[in-house]
Amino acid sequence: MTPGDLLARFHTEVRLADRDAAPGFVVDRDGPVHRTYPPNPAEHGAMVECPEGLDDDPDHWVARQVEFFGRRGQRVEWKTYDYDEPADLSSRLGRAGFVPEDEEVMLLGRCADLVHDVALPGGVRLRDIESDDDWDRVRTMADLVWGTDSSWVNDSLRAEQRARPDLMTATVVEDSASGAVLSYAVLRLTEGSSFCGLWGGSTLPEWRRRGLYRALVSHRARAAVEQGVPYARVDTTAASRPILGALGMHAVCATRPWILEPAVSGDVG
Repeated sequence: MTPGDLLARFHTEVRLADRDAAPGFVVDRDGPVHRTYPPNPAEHGAMVECPEGLDDDPDHWVARQVEFFGRRGQRVEWKTYDYDEPADLSSRLGRAGFVPEDEEVMLLGRCADLVHDVALPGGVRLRDIESDDDWDRVRTMADLVWGTDSSWVNDSLRAEQRARPDLMTATVVEDSASGAVLSYAVLRLTEGSSFCGLWGGSTLPEWRRRGLYRALVSHRARAAVEQGVPYARVDTTAASRPILGALGMHAVCATRPWILEPAVSGDVG
């Protein structure tokens, strides 16, 4: 399949079908806006997107999401893809109070192309995690890499694996002697589609460029192939993009999260 074919298939199977929602999340639509969000407004993870565009009055639909999630007091991410309509969607989101985070590039490709033998450094091992203790050690490592403000990501992934272990597997590279987590990543099978997502890939700075990320990619891709999933999706940073591109994945579009935080007591408007 060409990169364009892969993107068209992803758009139809995943975006239009709302298959990115975590277990237990509400999935609904407000006109052309697709929404997924946890029932508890205090929890993170609410997302909206517009894979079919925003019709003839984009600001109307943007304002409705600001009002809806503002009424719930819930943080929400509007995930944009560079081919979404209208072309000036980002400007409209900014005017409505959404704040942009770093742009990423979505790569799509065949899982089979990502499977390679990777030699790990001595004294480390790779294994799928099995317990809350494992997740606690992952959280310790992730807090060192990203800061404690991102701990909700770890909590969400832990809950998702507990709810659907058939769809999510988390894997660590750890110190063989101490059990300290050096790197971790997640495989999420997108139910009802031919895609999986390769998420995470966080590695302690002193352990980067030593093959840990490549080993995690290969391990997860092999697991996907064994479960009959042909295609992988990765939202990449500049650090991981060259590695995955060299393995045969294709850059198909840019994506950017736009975040709207709930108003706090005393805010005006």
